[in-house]
Amino acid sequence: MADQQVRTGEDRRPTEIPAIRWEEPPEGPVLVLLDQTRLPAEEVELVCTDASALVEAIRSLAVRGAPLLGIAGAYGVALAAARGFEVDDAARALEEARPTAVNLSVGVRRARAAHQAALASTGDPTAAAVATLAAARALHREDAEGSVRMAAHGLALLDELLPAGGHRVLTHCNTGSLVSGGEGTALAVALAAHRAGRLRRLWVDETRPLLQGARLTAYEAARSGMAYTLLTDNAAGSLFAAGEVDAVLVGADRIAADGSVANKVGSYPLAVLARYHHVPFIVVAPLTTLDPDTPDGASIEVEQRPGYEVTEIAAPQVPVTGAGGGIPVAPLGTQAYNPAFDVTPPELVTAIVTEAGVVSPVTAEALAALCTGSCQVATG
Repeated sequence: MADQQVRTGEDRRPTEIPAIRWEEPPEGPVLVLLDQTRLPAEEVELVCTDASALVEAIRSLAVRGAPLLGIAGAYGVALAAARGFEVDDAARALEEARPTAVNLSVGVRRARAAHQAALASTGDPTAAAVATLAAARALHREDAEGSVRMAAHGLALLDELLPAGGHRVLTHCNTGSLVSGGEGTALAVALAAHRAGRLRRLWVDETRPLLQGARLTAYEAARSGMAYTLLTDNAAGSLFAAGEVDAVLVGADRIAADGSVANKVGSYPLAVLARYHHVPFIVVAPLTTLDPDTPDGASIEVEQRPGYEVTEIAAPQVPVTGAGGGIPVAPLGTQAYNPAFDVTPPELVTAIVTEAGVVSPVTAEALAALCTGSCQVATG
């Protein structure tokens, strides 16, 4: 079950965007999410009291972004344990909520493993619930710490590739505080460049059909005082041709063992454009996004979203008439192709930036070496 509550500007610091938090009111523990479908029009929080409400929030994209999905999944298992629900059922439902982002499985299985280990050693459901929450909080903390390291590695790479400074960076979808326990992945690198006085311009792809760039990245950039400009996805080619892009920074939802990168649909065309125009295409993602069990790009399951996300436009606080709750922009009955992600082959990726360092060139051998002793395989 999920309830809503509106948060005012007095409840947070000017640039703080808490996308997720655990609370323990008198009536029992809850997971509180910033509803990203309502941004930027209003800041509304969803209060989840069980895993089924969290599953719905994940599927509706109220909570999204690969690292944050891992954190949410872990907290969802902890929520089931704390409230006395069947943990295995909750874990299974959470894992199946979205198929492409491997972080979700990693988070769920890490929390579930902690629950099983504690239950086996103590036989006490309460102690097992405490251990599960501790595992979720540890993942949350590690993600925030990793975000800081990714930002530092990414900025150093930008400075190395672009020694003239004044970086003009193009990004796609949303990769900031809204997808992370910290300041994000790719957008954290841009933010580090901004703070260092080396970001000349952040180009923000609108990111159709759900406009995560326009609604979320622009929202974060504005709050952080970054110099940014929004463009439609199909204007990116014109921007490259004009010589206005120095680097592309994107996140990832799954990175296969060979270095193929699944990210928000529209990333692959940017990689092709970047290669043609000799512009670095840089992927920033935590180690939890690397999946050694997925051998190559063809093995990545790409989530297919409902067609109404393409045939309708969602507009918060505007009367709607479409079947999906949006404003129709195509004739009734129009078929739509709507993959949530596309896959970029490793030969088009200049570098992958993780909290453990930078991989460039991107090869299966280099990723395996980085992963040794670090990557968590989603098994069990």
